[in-house]
Amino acid sequence: MPTIQFRTDEATKHQSGEIFQQLGITMSDAINMFLRQSILHGGLPFELKIPRYNAATIAALADMEQSKGKGVRGKSVSAALAELKTEDGEE
Repeated sequence: MPTIQFRTDEATKHQSGEIFQQLGITMSDAINMFLRQSILHGGLPFELKIPRYNAATIAALADMEQSKGKGVRGKSVSAALAELKTEDGEE
C-alpha cells in the first residue's frame, strides 16, 4: 500500500486525533474515509463556504454554550419568558 504524507499544525492533529480515538478509528482510517468519500462524491464530501455570523448570533451561540443544560422550556414563548422573569426575581 502506498504511503501519503501531509503536514498539519499540532493543535489540529491533537484535536482531530481525540475525536477519531473516541470514534474508535485511527488517523489513517479517517483519511482513507475522506479519500473514499471524495471519490464517491466526485469532489469534496462537504460544502465549502465561509460562515457569516453577525455579532448578535456569535453572542447568542456563546451564551448558549455557557448555559448547556440550563435552558428554559415552556408551552409557549410567553410562558418561557414568564419563567425567566420569575427566576431573575422579577414578577
